[in-house]
Amino acid sequence: MDMAVIELSRLQFALTALYHFLFVPLTLGLSFILVIMESIYVMTGRPIWRTVTRFWAKLFGINFVLGVATGLTMEFEFGTNWSYFSHYVGDIFGAPLAIEGLMAFFLEATFVGLMFFGWDKLSKRQHLFTTFMVALGSNLSALWILIANGWMQHPVGSRFNPDTMRMEVTDFMAVLFNPVAQAKFVHTVSAGYVTASVFVLGVSAWYLLKGKWVAVAKRSFTVAAAFGLASSLSVVVLGDESGYALTDNQKMKLASLEAMWHTEPAPAGIAIFGIPSLEGRDTRYEIKIPYVLGLISTRSLTGQVEGITELVAKAQGRIENGIQAYDAVEKLKVDRTDMVAREQFERHKLDLGYAMLLKRFVADPRTATPDQIVQAAWSTVPNVPVMFWVFRVMAGLGFFFIGFFLLAFYFSTVRRFDARWFLRAAVWIIPLPWLAAEFGWVLAEIGRQPWAIEGVLPTFLGASSLTVAQLWTTIIGFTLLYGTLAVIEVRLMLAAIRKGPLEHIDEPSDAAVAGHGYTPLPAE
Repeated sequence: MDMAVIELSRLQFALTALYHFLFVPLTLGLSFILVIMESIYVMTGRPIWRTVTRFWAKLFGINFVLGVATGLTMEFEFGTNWSYFSHYVGDIFGAPLAIEGLMAFFLEATFVGLMFFGWDKLSKRQHLFTTFMVALGSNLSALWILIANGWMQHPVGSRFNPDTMRMEVTDFMAVLFNPVAQAKFVHTVSAGYVTASVFVLGVSAWYLLKGKWVAVAKRSFTVAAAFGLASSLSVVVLGDESGYALTDNQKMKLASLEAMWHTEPAPAGIAIFGIPSLEGRDTRYEIKIPYVLGLISTRSLTGQVEGITELVAKAQGRIENGIQAYDAVEKLKVDRTDMVAREQFERHKLDLGYAMLLKRFVADPRTATPDQIVQAAWSTVPNVPVMFWVFRVMAGLGFFFIGFFLLAFYFSTVRRFDARWFLRAAVWIIPLPWLAAEFGWVLAEIGRQPWAIEGVLPTFLGASSLTVAQLWTTIIGFTLLYGTLAVIEVRLMLAAIRKGPLEHIDEPSDAAVAGHGYTPLPAE
């Protein structure tokens, strides 16, 4: 297949995912922030918390619509742009996506209407239950989607069936409890919680700077500060857990994001700076902290982190072994009863996907030259410079958010809502968690290249037989459509923020609370 078609197919899917990830993190985080706010309303009975909850629910609803629209497009693209991928692994990959639609999305969609229109028709506890179910549905959607994506990163519980020439499920529980999927889920949803916390805190800070809706802003600030601090700590801790999962399941990704070209004596050091070079296959001006990478990745002083060169040598051996599996499959296509070929396949089946890497260089992998085998082995190395810097920016932002929320939590605890330098900073950093989330996605997806399914199906074999013109037409169409929708959403969000809360609620003054009674003051 024309490589231009492959690259354009990847570009289109990447752009669709980019649009989707602009909306999903905020939906995940805001849903549970709404649960916290409404729980306080139910426990205290204070009308101000109803106002707070309804205001942020409006912003959640605007964002929710765009998240659904972009997610549906991504699922359709598996059939339109990645037809062989869908044919080859659809029995496995399609199951979590189907469950996500039947369980999580239907749950979310059913209760979201009750959440918005049931304020005056349901009791407080009933309405809180609907809000919780919306939050649960949002996070269950993320779970099932990341189970599907985690299987692409670490394809457990499945096998290639030479009778159907497709991948099939052998152990659905293994797919469900895939360690890579579980690590990705907790890390991703925590990042969504951070995104929503930064958004709520930033908008609240803007209100405080303007002196508008101060009662709503102070309470929202306090909730976002506490929730954001817990979430930012979770992101870093669970990110460490993701790194540990890479050690056993995605060794090339780990070596690439560290630009570790050769295996180091245990425990390996972590690079805090360097300039990786794909041409020279080295990292210049490298500055390392000793032992840290080994401790994070292996949880020991003796565990070894393998380097890129050594992993390429292993890939070369798997390619050579996979050629035997490919030869057996070709024989079984002709005669399904060929027991010699079937026995040959069973011996070498785990490396079949590696032989398919050769199809980028030669039509029949069985005729590959030693040089082509070496080329295919080195093609298992992703873009090291991109991996190296994307990871460091993402990790740096993660630690920055911990410090930011520590300050926010301190100011909310001592009731200091007048630190204008911090309030201005809170407004300006609103885009940063989206940048971190996008970089995390780039790290995960570029890190598993050249594989669509790690070790099973190369990306270039998964695409549909489309033309360059067809792909450019859809890329331009989707970009214009979602670009327009994104502009509309941002305008609606800004309009809702400028308009402020739906109700005008009074709050007691600080002096009155300190005395024997209280005097109502306007929230605005």
